[in-house]
Amino acid sequence: MSATPRVTAMLLAGALLTACVTREATAPSRTFERPVVVQGAMDVEIKKLAGALENVKEEKVQGWTFWSGTLDGYPVVISKTLKGVSNAAAATVLAAERYHPVAIINQGTAGGHEPDLHVFDIVLGTDAVNLGSFKTGYRALGQGSNFADWVPLDLMRSEGSAGQDPNARSMRRFHGDEGLLAAARKARGLYRKGRVVEGVIGSSEIWNSEIDRIRGFHDRFGTTAEEMETASAAQIAGLFQIPFLGIRVVSNNITNGGTYDAATGEACQEYVYDVVRGYVGEKLKR
Repeated sequence: MSATPRVTAMLLAGALLTACVTREATAPSRTFERPVVVQGAMDVEIKKLAGALENVKEEKVQGWTFWSGTLDGYPVVISKTLKGVSNAAAATVLAAERYHPVAIINQGTAGGHEPDLHVFDIVLGTDAVNLGSFKTGYRALGQGSNFADWVPLDLMRSEGSAGQDPNARSMRRFHGDEGLLAAARKARGLYRKGRVVEGVIGSSEIWNSEIDRIRGFHDRFGTTAEEMETASAAQIAGLFQIPFLGIRVVSNNITNGGTYDAATGEACQEYVYDVVRGYVGEKLKR
């Protein structure tokens, strides 16, 4: 090859390389590896959300089910945790280890603790508390039981016996993430089936139907509603340093005669869908 064609070829190659580099530098990158995980214990709490995802892939890990897909181009994982604190904790560990989420929302139905809270109202968990961790007062045989004597135990405050450590006798509060709360507050105006309030979600594997005990929880710990998973999932998310928020719809309220309505589970999912869309929308802007 003569000098002139060689120079021409080199110039053309340089131009092509420059064009490729420029195109790669200006092309938008929309690869988001860390999804938002949305949890629910039962089908009535997660099936509508799972059905709203695009490019869905179902994965099973023993008894737990995960649906991976996208919402507005952002990865979202719907997790069926199963009921109760143990199942919720295990499902949260699995989600953290398998998907490395950027945030976790635990949502579903709950019973009301306040008389002015009605069926279909939604509670944003500014805090979650464990209503199943207490030390009872001593009462001899035949003296019965008195909930007023019970003191809460923070099992994360003591390396030894929490029951013997006075520093552990407090109610740990798992705070909702401010970024997730901001997205939930923005979505308030889209929810038409009830109010959206902020409050404290209490969790335990006890279905409380004693009005005095419910009032005691409300008066002592500020509980707005109770269910069986949020505080447990919040504790695990905190240990993994994953932003977390509990969102619960009131499905019944024994304090004011509000009877159970299964449609509340779907209503909560519709609201949470809007919360997730708002949250991932902010992520896409960054």
